[in-house]
Amino acid sequence: MSGIMMKCPHCKREFEVQKTPFLTVDILIELGDGIVLIKRRYPPIAWALPGGFVDYGESLEDAAIREAKEETSLDVVLKKQLHTYSDPRRDKRSHNVTTVYSATAQGKPMAADDAKEIGIFTKETLPKNLAFDHAQILKDYFKGLNV
Repeated sequence: MSGIMMKCPHCKREFEVQKTPFLTVDILIELGDGIVLIKRRYPPIAWALPGGFVDYGESLEDAAIREAKEETSLDVVLKKQLHTYSDPRRDKRSHNVTTVYSATAQGKPMAADDAKEIGIFTKETLPKNLAFDHAQILKDYFKGLNV
């Protein structure tokens, strides 16, 4: 384990803080006959599942519902937790661990917050340019695997 050295702002003594992965959620929103994907506003610019970082004091489920609303303007109902993806290389920016949920929604999705565009895709119409490991997540989902 490697930590990060920090200095106490009060006593100025140095102490070690353990470096740990960041916790995120991604949501497979089933809408009509497809899955809602967003085109990211910020790098990496690519299509992605709606999702993001879990806030301190927030449950994974609450984070998934919040992120879905922020990025798609949809109120979702979570169906189930599908899998946690933890490969340290899944995001080139930092070591992010994501828990993926499936959810349903009704209404018209609208891109908001970190989403520049939004679309509904089927297995056959998925865009080629997918961010992170979302191609693998979607492959697992469409295969119906309990990974």
